[in-house]
Parts: sequence; structure tokens; C-alpha cells
Amino acid sequence: MAARTIHALPIFLLLLLFFTTSSPTNAQQPYVNNHQLACEVRDFDNITNGFTCNGPPSCRSYLTFWSLPPYNTPNSIATLLNASATEIQSLNNLTSLTSTIPTRQLVLIPTTCSCSSRGNLYQHNTTYTLSGRTAETYFSVANDTYQALSTCQAMMSQNRYGERNLTAGLDLLVPLRCACPTRNQTAAGFRYLLTYLVAQGDSISAIAEMFGSSSDAVRSGNELASDDIYFFTPLLVPLRTEPRRIVITPPSPTPPVSATPPPPVVSPGSNSSSNKWIYIGVGIGAGLLLLILILSLFFCLYKRRSKTSSLTEQNKLTDSSTKQSLPTTSWSIDLSKSSDTTTSGLKSAIESLTLYRFSELQSATSNFSEENKIRGSVYRATINGDDAAVKVIKGDVSSSEISLLKKLNHSNIIRLSGFCIREGTSYLVYEYSENGSVSDWLHSSNKKKTLTWRQRVEICRDVAEALDYLHNYVTPPHIHKNLETTNVLLDSNLRAKISNFGVARILDDEEGGGDVGVQLTRHVEGTQGYLAPEYVENGVITPKLDVFAFGVVVLELLSGREAVTVDKEKGDVLLCRDINNVLGGENVREKLKEFMDSSLGSEYPLELAFTMAQLAKSCVAPDINSRPSIGQVLTTLLMIVSSSIDWEPSHDLLHDSGSLGN
Repeated sequence: MAARTIHALPIFLLLLLFFTTSSPTNAQQPYVNNHQLACEVRDFDNITNGFTCNGPPSCRSYLTFWSLPPYNTPNSIATLLNASATEIQSLNNLTSLTSTIPTRQLVLIPTTCSCSSRGNLYQHNTTYTLSGRTAETYFSVANDTYQALSTCQAMMSQNRYGERNLTAGLDLLVPLRCACPTRNQTAAGFRYLLTYLVAQGDSISAIAEMFGSSSDAVRSGNELASDDIYFFTPLLVPLRTEPRRIVITPPSPTPPVSATPPPPVVSPGSNSSSNKWIYIGVGIGAGLLLLILILSLFFCLYKRRSKTSSLTEQNKLTDSSTKQSLPTTSWSIDLSKSSDTTTSGLKSAIESLTLYRFSELQSATSNFSEENKIRGSVYRATINGDDAAVKVIKGDVSSSEISLLKKLNHSNIIRLSGFCIREGTSYLVYEYSENGSVSDWLHSSNKKKTLTWRQRVEICRDVAEALDYLHNYVTPPHIHKNLETTNVLLDSNLRAKISNFGVARILDDEEGGGDVGVQLTRHVEGTQGYLAPEYVENGVITPKLDVFAFGVVVLELLSGREAVTVDKEKGDVLLCRDINNVLGGENVREKLKEFMDSSLGSEYPLELAFTMAQLAKSCVAPDINSRPSIGQVLTTLLMIVSSSIDWEPSHDLLHDSGSLGN
């Protein structure tokens, strides 16, 4: 019996060693991928419910949150995430608990992460009260409100309310994703795990560098076999020390070179050397001042002389015009019919553009033939072997439009490349969009192939990117004012580009720009169905005017219908109003299916379509203050696009046991 015990002991030790080395204590956490977006799919081995408790029962951890109104102060973010406002203020170097954090700035959130008794999962719990303003779902709360820090699957498993029974005023438990370091991570010197929301364009190496970690640590901490990660998904970043405030801002412009070099550093007591450099500095300054005076005098004389010469040449051309017909070039501007200010502004606007002769454009468009007409007064042209679009504008062209287009540099805004004026008619030469307009694809009687679900959401994203650029990154900011599907063009890759800036409006700096700039006009213009009510009724112009029109474009892409249709009984039916009937009341699922473009068939995820419809509904809200900013719209769209990339019909959410209401 003793011999058997002795022989069994090594076997027992081997088994103990095997189970110890393969214990979850040493394992890392699997990357959630995009699975958290598929609310009704349950075959992901529970990784969407939370991170497994494989370390200490509780620890200090960190979350990241992109500041977005109304969650853009330490107090508001702390309330949403059940965290300490004072710690948020301190960690992010903010001046007070009510300091407004710039929109879309990354905020670090210190939390306590604990192992929950529900399923042995790490989580940091908070509570969210459903509002009555929008039809909220587990999906929208997890991904829109909490920015994928939770998942709809985790919320469904830890709340007693069914998806159909979510009503205003209910308090939902929201388990936020966090984790504690494993034994292996602690042994390697990692003391904290940070939950980071992957931003567009991020890479493993960039994320590791941002937080002072390493790429290998991030890969192993998320069980990543490759560097493939997805936007708007949570990623664990192992940290050796507490994180510091991260500011992600556009690079600042290079400072101008100073004309006078900085004084040299000299050691104390070197008076002669110091005096020498003072004399040299004074000499250089005096020399530069003298040079500037000479150049200024020369410039004034040259300008006066050029003006006299120009007037003389103009008189000569005017006198000789009755005797012979001169060849017309792009400079053939009739100065006699334009003010000096207008002419000066127009010349300045076209300085960096290609100046075409009228004969060149005639040849390029087959003399502006019907065969080359694209739509209205826009013609297809072939210039030096490349396709282009020539827009013919009768009368004076807006120098402000030319100036704006000349300085815009964005892949989702149509590019102006050339210019010509002849006998009071302007010819603008744009890049060519091979696939026409979105309206052609949706509404034309001889429309092309049907746009897929993924193509539609990518078009929405492209348009939102362009508007975000106009509202927040152009100096000064601009409002497009004329967004509609006919003005959204598609290139050879079906990437969307917005066009037609003829009525674009500047938001003056003193008016605050962005969402706070407000202007008034008595001259209301635009297309019915795309115009916001405050603009039609009171002439109010803000960036929310573009947001309203964008919402209508989204509804057109979802439904395949035009912004305004005519019903024999109801008269004019506006999409911006009809969406309220679709998403309100009972049988939302069936009404949404009926609303969707029939040419899509069942080739779309109903859950994401519902989120898109909700987003569009918020954009076309009659109350201007209820509409999101274009930055908020873009954040939601990027999440939808990311989810749609991996979507396949086999992963569809289109089945009868739905989650969109009765």
C-alpha cells in the first residue's frame, strides 16, 4: 500500500503542475473584436459578457472616454461612469469639476475593477436611467452612450428587463469592461490594465506608444495573433505606472522663423562678448529696417506704375475691340461691368487655379454637346487625357465660392482645379465623379446597380466626414446650406464627395463657429424636404442646418425614397416626418422592414439599420437643440461602419424573436 502511495505521488504532482500552469490565473484576456455589436448572437464563448476573473479579486484600473456633450465635464462623466469627479479632474489636469473638456478629447477615468459574482467576470458597475427623449435599446446604451465600454450582451444578461420592455425612467445596470493584471503580467512589472477604445487609424504600436507600454504586451494582453484591430472596440493596455493625461490634437503650425536671431548664451562676467553681440544685434535690426523701408518704397512705386499701365492697356483693348475680335482666354473678364472690389477678389481667388482658354473647354466638351451633358449645366470633359466636369454658370460667379473651394483639401469634398470666364459666363472645372450622384443610384428611372448596405453606411460616413471638416477644421468654419443627394457625388470607388458650394455660408469667428454660431437671413433658399424648420420659419442659420439635411440624406439611403413624395390621399409626404411614425408606437420591427429600401432585400442587419434610423431621426428633430453635432453623428457612424465591415447574412439579426420593440 505504501509503495502504491509513493508511485502515485509523482503522478499527483505532475497533474497539480499541469493544472497550475494551465490555470486561468496565467492566461490573458481575449480581444472582443466586433462581436459586441451583434446583440442577439450567443456563440462567442461569453467574451462579450466581460473579462474573466483570472487575477486578484479587485484592483485599480483605468477606462478611457471620448468627451462628447452632454458628457464633457468631470462631474457629468463621473456621474455617467460611477467614478470620482475629483480624480478625473486631477488625472486630466482640469481646472475645476465643471471645466468643459473639448469635444472628442480622450479622458482618463480611474476606477475600481472587481470580480463579479455573476459569471466570475471583472467589471466596474454603474447605473443608467433611460430617458424619454429617444427610443433607447441595450445596443444604443452600450455603444452610443457608453462608447462600447459595455456590451448589449452583458447588459441583457445582468438586467431583468426584456428589450421590448425598456421604457423611460428605468434604471439599468451597466457593467463596464475592465480587468486586473494576471500573475504573469504582474511578474513582468505591469501593475494596471487600461481599457482603451480603439480610434480610427489606430495601430497596436501607436496605442502602446501612447501609453508607454509595448506592442508585445498589448498583443499578449489581448491574445492577439495579429495586429488586426477594429475601430470602436475595447482593447486592454498593460501599464507599469499610472497613466498620464493624453491629449490628441491636430499638429500645431510650424512657428515662423524670427528675423532676429535670439541672443547668445554667455557666461557671467563676459561683458565684452555681451556688448559685441548687442552691437551686432542693433546693426542687424537697423539694416533690416532700412531694407524694409526701401522695399516698401519700391513696391508703392511699382504698384502705381502697374495700375497706370493696366488702365492704359485696358483702354487700348476697349478701343480695338470694335475693329477686330481678340482671342478669348480665361482672363477675358469684363472689368467695365464689375466693381474694383469684385474683380480684385476674383483675380485673387483664381490665382492658384489652372486658367483655361474657352477654346480648350469647347474642344474638351465637344462644344458643350448634349452627349457630354451630365446634368443641368454640368458637362463631362476630357482634358489632357483625364476626365473632368465643367460647370457653366451664367452671370457673375461668387468669388467667395471660388476662394472656399480653392483652400478646401479633403478627400470627401469635390476638388476645383480650373477656371475660365468668357463674356459674363463662368466655367468651373472640377474633378470628375465616375459614378454620378447618390440621387442617380437611388431615384433615377434607369438607375445603376443597387448600393449595398455597406456602401450606404460608408457614403453616410464620407458625407459626415466632409461636414465635420467644414464645421470644425476649416478657418473660418463654413455651413454648406445645400446638402442633398444630388450634391453627393460618387467616384470610381463609390467614395462620396459633396459638391455645389454656391450658397455656402461663413461662420464668423466672433459668432463662435461650430455649434454656437447663429446667423439670420431673410432670403430662404433650398430644396423642399431638406430645409430645417427654424430656417424656413425664421431664417436661422447654424451648423444644425447641415445636420438636418444630412439626416434626410441618411433616410433616403435607408429607404430608397426621395425626400418628398406625393400621396394621393396625404399629399406631400416628407421623409423627415415619416420616420417618426416608423420608429414610434408598436410593431417597430415590421414598420422598419417596410420602410427599408426593397432593393436591399434582406441583405442588411436590422439592428444596425435601427441604429441608423434612430440617428437620422435625431438629426431631423424639429427642435434645433435636440439635434446632435456633426461630430457626435460621426462617432456613431464610425461605429456602424466598423460593425458593417464584418457583417454577413449568416450573422444577420433579422429574425422574428426581435429586439426592436413589439
